[in-house]
Amino acid sequence: MRILHIIPRLRKGGAERLCLDICNQLQKCDGVQVRLITFSNDNAYPTLTQNIDWQVIPASIQLSVMHKNVLNVDALQKAIEDFAPDVIHTHLFEADIVSRSCHYPQARWFSHCHDNMRQFRNFGIKTLFNKELLTNFYEKRYLMSRYKANGGTTFVAISHDTEAYFRQTQPYRVALLPNAIDYEKFHNNEPRDGHTKLKLINVGSYQDKKNQRFLIDLAAELQTQGADFELDLLGDGENYNAIAELIKDKKLSDKVFQRGNVDNVEEYLWKSDIYVHSAYYEPLGLVLLEAMAAGLPVVTLDGRGNRDLIVQGSNGYMLYEQDAKQFADRILEIWNDKRKYQEMSAFAQEFAKQYDIKPYVDRLLELYNSI
Repeated sequence: MRILHIIPRLRKGGAERLCLDICNQLQKCDGVQVRLITFSNDNAYPTLTQNIDWQVIPASIQLSVMHKNVLNVDALQKAIEDFAPDVIHTHLFEADIVSRSCHYPQARWFSHCHDNMRQFRNFGIKTLFNKELLTNFYEKRYLMSRYKANGGTTFVAISHDTEAYFRQTQPYRVALLPNAIDYEKFHNNEPRDGHTKLKLINVGSYQDKKNQRFLIDLAAELQTQGADFELDLLGDGENYNAIAELIKDKKLSDKVFQRGNVDNVEEYLWKSDIYVHSAYYEPLGLVLLEAMAAGLPVVTLDGRGNRDLIVQGSNGYMLYEQDAKQFADRILEIWNDKRKYQEMSAFAQEFAKQYDIKPYVDRLLELYNSI
């Protein structure tokens, strides 16, 4: 089986890392040849790409409601034809709409739903009076026509929330297949070092939906309660400097540390005690599974998709309101009861094991062959 994965670029992100984990695992499967195409040579994962058959094919489209669409896909069309894939699996909306501008109905096409892509929402009359909605509506119509021209698609939904969204917004097949992690990379059997200081950690890009501002409120609340703690924030993005200023304003510089993007996330997890997650929208939350694999109980806000990952009171807690005191109380409840902590840590690791990339790829191959 010849399988082609397409993603726009390899910047830091869950979609990009999952795509690379899939490609690396597929290469180990008998009778499978896999190739990766990106539209840019951006690569935040040199280690994960060193053994992959990877091609950079600049491709883009520019749609216009009033004028002629501009399609730059000739090189991509040729690359697809030269590889002659049985399966084409795209990641993120840009890859979906650009690749479908090519014509290759011989393959079985799959669209990976890493989130509830806003272009697929059901549109009402207000669409006519909103430029962004009108653009999204036009992109959806164009893409649906391209799906049809290429023989349809199967949407790969990563959570029950995402599955429900795509079943409501388009006519094609939707298959639920939650994302996966390289469990062995993050798994940690080493006992905690017995430190008394509570070490919290969060990993995520600095964008509004990740809601790091709430974590600063949480840190302020923990300080008010007299907790001895540190909070590491891993990641980068547009809100990085604003969060840095907020840390200073709240006089938390000795408690909250911004570490930026790091290549050794697992090592930070191994040195931490509890993972805290503040996103108000989370399609699934691979980082929650990575933290669980490392043995960390999780305390998180409800991001809809991450409801699939929390067994309340067993591997963590989900809170349905942005209440820093309630959030802090849950953290301290876990931390101050050492027996409870150890039980939750062990359960978290067992829970995360079912999301390992190896059985995931077996199920993915079954899905490819089910069409």
